Amino acid sequence: MKQPVISTSEARRNLGFKNGISRLCLEMTRRGKQAAHELAGMPTSAKNRVLKAMADGLERGAKEILAANARDLSAARKAGVQGALLDRLMLNKKRIGEMAQGLREVARLQDPVGQVISKRSRPNGLKIVKVRVPIGVIAIVYEARPNVTADCAGLCLKSGNSVILRGGSEAIHSNRAIFRRLEAAGRKVGLPAGALQLVWNTDRRLVDQLLGQVGGVDLVIPRGGEGLIRQVVEKAKVPVIKQYKGICHTYVDATADLKKAEEICYNAKVQRPGVCNAMETLLVHRQAAPRFLPAMARRYSRAGVTLRGDVATRRILHGMPVQPATEKDWATEYLDLILSVKVVGSLAEAMEHIRRYGSGHSDAIVTRSKPNAEKFLQGVDSACVYVNASTRFTDGGQFGLGAEIGVSTDKIHARGPMGLEELTTYKYEVTGTGQVRE
Repeated sequence: MKQPVISTSEARRNLGFKNGISRLCLEMTRRGKQAAHELAGMPTSAKNRVLKAMADGLERGAKEILAANARDLSAARKAGVQGALLDRLMLNKKRIGEMAQGLREVARLQDPVGQVISKRSRPNGLKIVKVRVPIGVIAIVYEARPNVTADCAGLCLKSGNSVILRGGSEAIHSNRAIFRRLEAAGRKVGLPAGALQLVWNTDRRLVDQLLGQVGGVDLVIPRGGEGLIRQVVEKAKVPVIKQYKGICHTYVDATADLKKAEEICYNAKVQRPGVCNAMETLLVHRQAAPRFLPAMARRYSRAGVTLRGDVATRRILHGMPVQPATEKDWATEYLDLILSVKVVGSLAEAMEHIRRYGSGHSDAIVTRSKPNAEKFLQGVDSACVYVNASTRFTDGGQFGLGAEIGVSTDKIHARGPMGLEELTTYKYEVTGTGQVRE
């Protein structure tokens, strides 16, 4: 195939653009490194003062932030965005208040920096202390979630890390407005220059450059859909903590309190369907299914939930609108008012289904059997495993971590909701009295 001809002038413009992006990334990481050095030694009281000022700045700037968000919402609607995706993008006074409250909660949390993890003395007299320290420069790449701008800023700064934020183009006006308020309020009370940075340019090539800043960026955390996360993992040359998707299950056991199960299953699917900890598959023991599914299905129908069921489910719900579930459905994160439903013959079958199709995020059992609860807790290898509670609790705030930087389905370094401790690493401080190794 004949390759398109690129003019010399166009090639120069492309080269100039690439060089400009490279210089911008280098400058941002340089500023971030300097700020991280200052933050690492910043007293807890000073960091808390910054966080409280940032919270106040958000509330004072609510009108400006909502106006910017209205621009993003208008553009999204014109582009055909609707449902759960539009809900993620939307801000209101309550959500701005929640962002501010999240910053204040982080300020109240114990500072992990400097905490002693362990200490030991060796026979030769060396004293070895393992101490928590900041990671350094953290880059957050995220999509249409403007609240991430405030949540991640607060957690990174409290844990002594500088942060580079790169939100999606669909929330660019909201992110800029939030950032302006956070940065201006923080700088007034001692936030180091470069500690909080936002990538204003929406060109994706800038993200690629950022992901390649070995020695400049210490960690990347992507927040968004599976497509974004896979792109980041494939292109990154620096460490990444990730959560590919949240295919969360609830298993209603044969011994379950069905009224309790109905409330848990309704909350797990309907309360906020467009988030990673919402239930995507409902598993029901065949002994409980004839009593449980009809009432549950009617309640889901009133809430606008589309059901996709296996043969047994469709047989029990005969005459009700249930679509046939396909193999693809069991492995799908809908992030919408859609639910896959399967009738299983045993606890072992339920756990096998979760092992095969789950994403290692959050899974729950509703049961009155303590042995079954213990088997589920031990047999399901997910970041968060629940007994008689909704998967919607997989959240940093709900776990008492303040806000969260994300939910990791990795097993190394951080797993589940990531708060302040997960944004630190450690070093060994070794004190001697002149020892030398023989």
